[in-house]
Amino acid sequence: MKKTDIGLGLYILAAIVFLIIPLPSFLLDILMAFNIAIALVILFNAVFAKEALEMSSFPTYLLLTTLFRISLNVSSTKLILGTGDPGNVVRAFGEFVGGGNLILGAIIFVIIILVQMMVINKGSERVAEVTARFTLDAMPGKQMAIDADLNTGAINDKEARERREKIQEESSFFGAMDGAVKYVKGDAIAGIIITVINFVGGICMGVLMQGMDISEALNQYTILTIGDGLVSAIPSLLISLATGMLVTKSSKNKELGDIVFSQLFAIPKVLWGVGGAMTVLGIFTELPIYVFVPLGILCIYLGFRLRDSQAAKNIEEEVDITEEQADEIRRPENVVSLLQVDPIELEFGYGIIPLADVNQGGDLIDRVVMIRRQIALELGTVVPIIRMRDNIQLNPNQYIIKIKGIKVSEGEILFDHYMAMNPGNVEEEISGIPTFEPSYHLPAIWITEGQREKAEALGYTVVDPPSIIATHLTEIVRTYIDELLTRQDVQNLISNIKESNPTLVEELVPKLLSVGEVQKVLQNLLKEGISIRDLLTIFETLADHAVVTRDTDVLTEYARQSLKRAISSKFFAPNETTTVVTLDPAIEQQIMGAVKQTEQGSYIALDPEVNQKILKATESEIKKLENMGKTPIIVTSPIVRMYYKRMTQDYYKDLIVVSYNEIDTNVELQSVGMVSIAAA
Repeated sequence: MKKTDIGLGLYILAAIVFLIIPLPSFLLDILMAFNIAIALVILFNAVFAKEALEMSSFPTYLLLTTLFRISLNVSSTKLILGTGDPGNVVRAFGEFVGGGNLILGAIIFVIIILVQMMVINKGSERVAEVTARFTLDAMPGKQMAIDADLNTGAINDKEARERREKIQEESSFFGAMDGAVKYVKGDAIAGIIITVINFVGGICMGVLMQGMDISEALNQYTILTIGDGLVSAIPSLLISLATGMLVTKSSKNKELGDIVFSQLFAIPKVLWGVGGAMTVLGIFTELPIYVFVPLGILCIYLGFRLRDSQAAKNIEEEVDITEEQADEIRRPENVVSLLQVDPIELEFGYGIIPLADVNQGGDLIDRVVMIRRQIALELGTVVPIIRMRDNIQLNPNQYIIKIKGIKVSEGEILFDHYMAMNPGNVEEEISGIPTFEPSYHLPAIWITEGQREKAEALGYTVVDPPSIIATHLTEIVRTYIDELLTRQDVQNLISNIKESNPTLVEELVPKLLSVGEVQKVLQNLLKEGISIRDLLTIFETLADHAVVTRDTDVLTEYARQSLKRAISSKFFAPNETTTVVTLDPAIEQQIMGAVKQTEQGSYIALDPEVNQKILKATESEIKKLENMGKTPIIVTSPIVRMYYKRMTQDYYKDLIVVSYNEIDTNVELQSVGMVSIAAA
């Protein structure tokens, strides 16, 4: 057991024992002195703490010190009423503070109690209550601010976690302080009651039990009662003062002394005004001139000293800034920070800044946070932090999206306008500025706020500028999500699975596959929009087949087949017949005959003329499906699917290619054509 644990245990145990066992007067003297020392330690810690959380255990201190102080009160009461000798500390306080005058001592004691109860305790209680309420009310806003900073890249995950923990600590601390100040108030009331008991009981004991006359008993027991009350009231007053200081702390960077002097004695004009007023009062009134005039002259002198010191400080700061600038020019440029590339960047002109500024009512940052959550739920991977920044080189209403520092898309919006899109069944046209929707390049019209209701009534799809940017950004993230999946991301996913399935992970990584090979499989799935959220199924499939082959393309096909329910639910409507196109077996044989295997993987060495015929036939079938209003889906045999997809992906990005083994048994298909060279 630690020494600190033993000391704390003895402190608590002693407080309980003192309530039961009588103490000798010399031991009571030591304990009362110790109690005053503890109160001073707590007070000065509260004074020099830079923020309240540096004394997060303060509510516990209040409870323990209150219990200890009350136990000493009970012990001193036993000695006062039992022997009339509670020790030298009590007697010294009673005789010294009162100066031998019982009335003066009683008045001072009453003043101390009133100051503690009506000023410090009551104020601290109210401040603690209000602070606790505002701290709890401000928690949601602080959490949202942390999420916004994390999303924009202003802080990292570790800093965000530390800020969240600090918010939780603040709410717990001020909530506990709201209740703990009641201990201080109750302690003061208990001190008054004990004092009254000592006074009345002492006189009764002296007159009835010890044969004193009333004046002698009144004199002796009044001194002891006042001394005992002061010995208890002074530590209680110190801790009450510490409580008030702690709950009223507003600065988090400076000590109390720095704050007081920097705020009260920081303006020379204030000291000059005070000095002039004091001097005038001393000269032209009946007030003592030898007090007011010297004090006024001192204030004026300090004002001039403060002005000179501030001027010298400003000159030093200017010199330091100049030297820093010169050193910066002479210092070799540090280009390390310029080498880092953000995975995703959203840059926009100054006209779009209000959409991203929370203070101006913009919610673009919140929408970006929702994008990351949406992708995580939809595809099962974590989107990197999306860096948002303004760029004065862009047009005011223009924005660009970068992936790994390279611009991949751009768009332009009209602030205070809405984009109206015709879903295809609206005949009546609406006036506006023609444009194109940036995500899917569909024709659209910019309309004003006043036209919005009319457009919606006619059947137009109407969206606001933040939604346009958010939708565009979401589609770009979906398109490039496979490139954004890093080895570290895969390692984090593996670690998450390992917590619940350690045997599976130990079998797969690194015995059968490396992290990089697992990354390639997951990237292949994400590239075609397949969710990797069901990692358990994917890893079990890889563990089953990696003993036979380590070809990541082949392993991807096995993983797709194990995810056939997810693939079927994504591409095929339930309880409906889905229109598809099949691939001619002759083409499948030609493709498989052209596959070449190497150590780096497989590739297709198909004759260019044949390749062009296949692509032309594919285009013809895609147009047929699109003219029917259907999503272009081509079904192939499992062995040829990945090679056919590889052939067509650069030409037809929206083409969906699935194999027969990836279609669930309850899916109904209707083939309306076949990709055939003869048809081409």
